[in-house]
Amino acid sequence: MNNQYSSHAPNTMRARRVGVDSYQEPVVYMRRDCAVCRSEGFTAQVRVQLALGERRVVATLNVVDGDWLSEGDAGLSESAWAALQPFDGAPLLVSHAPTLDSLSHVRAKVYGHRLDAAALHAVIGDVAAGRYSDLHLAAFITACAGDRLDFGETVALTRAMIDVGERLVWGRDTVVDKHCVGGLPGNRTTLLVVPIVAACGLAMPKTSSRAITSPAGTADTMEVLAPVDLDIAAMRRTVERTGACITWGGSVRLSPADDILIRVERPLDLDSEGQLVASVLSKKAAAGSTHVLIDLPVGPTAKVRSAEAAHALGRRLVDVGRSIGLHVALRITDGRQPVGRGIGPALEARDVLAVLRRQANAPEDLRQRALRLAGDILELGRAAPPGAGLSLASEVLADGRAWAKFEAICDAQGGLRSVPLAPHQLTVESAAAGHITAVDNRVLSRAAKLAGAPRAPAAGVDVHVRLGEVVQRGQPLFTLHAQAPGELAYAQQYVASRPPIFQISETP
Repeated sequence: MNNQYSSHAPNTMRARRVGVDSYQEPVVYMRRDCAVCRSEGFTAQVRVQLALGERRVVATLNVVDGDWLSEGDAGLSESAWAALQPFDGAPLLVSHAPTLDSLSHVRAKVYGHRLDAAALHAVIGDVAAGRYSDLHLAAFITACAGDRLDFGETVALTRAMIDVGERLVWGRDTVVDKHCVGGLPGNRTTLLVVPIVAACGLAMPKTSSRAITSPAGTADTMEVLAPVDLDIAAMRRTVERTGACITWGGSVRLSPADDILIRVERPLDLDSEGQLVASVLSKKAAAGSTHVLIDLPVGPTAKVRSAEAAHALGRRLVDVGRSIGLHVALRITDGRQPVGRGIGPALEARDVLAVLRRQANAPEDLRQRALRLAGDILELGRAAPPGAGLSLASEVLADGRAWAKFEAICDAQGGLRSVPLAPHQLTVESAAAGHITAVDNRVLSRAAKLAGAPRAPAAGVDVHVRLGEVVQRGQPLFTLHAQAPGELAYAQQYVASRPPIFQISETP
């Protein structure tokens, strides 16, 4: 071995893959008695820089007491290994992480001070570069939670998140997009809206997220039907060929700081209107959109609980959008119950195909919601005159143009796939007769996740009843789908331990 690769070189250690999933945070494991830890005074949770040639990553140190890691070895978590791409035993240069001057701005925000554009650009630049640990990220997110970001800070945060990543340019005056604020299971309208809108001649390059805390994200559902892990070049080819795409946003570097913040924000379960607005609009602007429709579902177990909250959030979205050059329109929708029947990637994909193929059993609520949103976008993008968007969207879906466009998009992204079916199913029946008066969306989503969704694409929940319907004792309410019997049992136990998901008032 060459001297430059020797473990005896100062501050050089051998890379070892330890197979630990640290949830996207780079982590390095080093023995407490190793020469580098002793000479540099490294302790647990300190931030260190790992370098291999031109590749560098800042990682959190976990100190090991034990023999499973040899002296001179640096054990890398999966995210650290992916960032450095070493071979086993590769020489890593280990040093103290660079000083983070931007943390002074985070501390200022913790104490209630307002941050200007320069401060927010410094913070977001370090976040995007991976210099913040999860502890640092949690501090920043907490300091901005609630209403602690004013309008000016929200605009500055949005611009900073755009500036640190790629920004696509499509060479068109009008590029449309949509976003749903969320909290509503089964609301997979994007896979219907995109082909309808593209069939009418508008460009709609849609980048979507995977699920973080929900049973399915748009990208998870689309991935059941076609590949979504496209790079920018493949995304461009698809849009040039079909006018649209439906891809995973994580495969392209658009507002990368947002992905990092969301990873820590969701487990904290902290709501920040300013961060939500910056998250949504930075992604849309970075993707090259000019006109964006925001769907705001309102319901007691949705993310937005009241019409008043929806209007307040909507106003900020519109105003911040205007400040960064986006034309934002709103639609406030019913968020009291799931949309469609399926909750989970494959079950939602089944519903989407049923609507596109104009099947008699297609869920009418999903169809109507998608048509209204598509109609709004057609009018927003001036592909239809005011008041005529819904009619045009309905015509395009009814005559098969939307289905043909969706097939073309799937073909351009790698080919249309068949929808899998879960081998294990269990139906939950009504314990009483009456009519459905309320649905707990959160518990339904949790049941779908415990059944395996979205990791197991065919897992989830199939809903059989709707609000206002009359049911009989013993009538099926929903069916749990799982790819493994243990996950089915786990979901069943959870459902049995909770108050009824569907509230039923006895019929007089």
